[in-house]
Amino acid sequence: MLPTLVLVGRPNVGKSTLFNRLTRSRDALVADLPGLTRDRHYGRGRVGDIPYLVVDTGGLEPVAKDGIMAEMARQSRQAVDEADRVLFLVDGRAGCTPQDILISRELRKTGKPILLLVNKAEGMQRARVTAEFFELGLGEPLPISSAHGDNVNEVVELALEGFAPDGEEQAKHEHPPKLAIVGRPNVGKSTLVNAILGEQRVIAFDQPGTTRDSIYIDFERAGKQYTIIDTAGVRRRGKVEEAVEKYSVIKTMQAIEDANVVVLVVDARDQITEQDAHVADYVLQAGRALVLAVNKWDGLDEHHRGQVKNDIERKLHFLSFAKLHYISALNGTGVDKVLKSVDEAYAAAMAKLSTPKLTRALIAALEKQLPPKGGRFIPKMRYAHQGGSNPPLIVIHGSGLDDVPASYTRYLERAFCETFKLQGTPLKIQYNSGKNPFEGKKPKPLTEAEQRSAHRARIRGRKLYGKS
Repeated sequence: MLPTLVLVGRPNVGKSTLFNRLTRSRDALVADLPGLTRDRHYGRGRVGDIPYLVVDTGGLEPVAKDGIMAEMARQSRQAVDEADRVLFLVDGRAGCTPQDILISRELRKTGKPILLLVNKAEGMQRARVTAEFFELGLGEPLPISSAHGDNVNEVVELALEGFAPDGEEQAKHEHPPKLAIVGRPNVGKSTLVNAILGEQRVIAFDQPGTTRDSIYIDFERAGKQYTIIDTAGVRRRGKVEEAVEKYSVIKTMQAIEDANVVVLVVDARDQITEQDAHVADYVLQAGRALVLAVNKWDGLDEHHRGQVKNDIERKLHFLSFAKLHYISALNGTGVDKVLKSVDEAYAAAMAKLSTPKLTRALIAALEKQLPPKGGRFIPKMRYAHQGGSNPPLIVIHGSGLDDVPASYTRYLERAFCETFKLQGTPLKIQYNSGKNPFEGKKPKPLTEAEQRSAHRARIRGRKLYGKS
């Protein structure tokens, strides 16, 4: 097991900035706004030969009893329970606050090893910036700067003392499938994540915009490893006003690009909106395998269910390749089937297709329907091979392929998917049209010997024509 370092502190002390520095990424949202991080956010780091996990948490509010702040505090406490070392961040420029004192008391009760980090200490004398934090009773305060990296490596080395290099982790290069849960705000994405994980892992609150960042979570189900990504809801562009929400939408788009399979969640108790179609279209343009989950299906009467089915068929008809499931994330109904379809879609997206089989499938499709004439000639398709995965890319070689219409390309996509039973993933076709090697080249002048030979050939031809 990798050692786990958990970042804890009140809001806006620089935990997410330190998380990004430790993971050498920009995975956590960072802005000068308190309460930006709400869920636990996991990442990987390494010091020398020692890899480790680092967990970013929302602000710990010991006095919060209900609402979103209480949920953030609960997430932070769960992270501390999982920790091998707790990195307690305080703000060196704001000084020791009553909230810092309450948090320190709660952390001491856990019995976990704690390092007290005084952040934002760049340009300040060590003795002056750390003096007032001794009263927290957590040992010597260590000044750092998350933004500038001052003393960060030294603190991490201190936190990892006693942990041996993990050779098994170093040798492990295979990555589990990444599954992104996307959709409009308040359709039940976080509830579905919790249902898949079997625990209240992320905050699920009856309020749009609860999730702001993309949360990556590793888990195991039926002996298989996965990484699930809980994303922020995506509104119409005109509805996105807050700067934080604009960052959240960008993070969601990045999560789609980073995922292998996307589960698009729509709300059965609301109409299938234009925004649902926009999100689905973005997934399709990214070429990601897709599973469609219609949430909040329980309790609907037959008339309403029929309307929803007609709505999906009319507005999301371009997702015909994707498996469709009617579920209740809150009750857990249909969740296992969603994960089964994720496995099938991932297998289809990563399928390895041999050149002989692809060429035979191409020939069979051509025998049923030839491409229409484009320009002066009918396009000729000779053979096909696989050019990539996730999504599968089929490269077709031939001549005159620049004029193949989009309708025939869609016909070939369906033919390949049916032949190789590729369910749940889009398929892309790329044409590689051979060119005339003499096109654009001027003929070389004939040598004297070639001219005499050509002259004799013309004379022989005239004599032969004269005899006939």
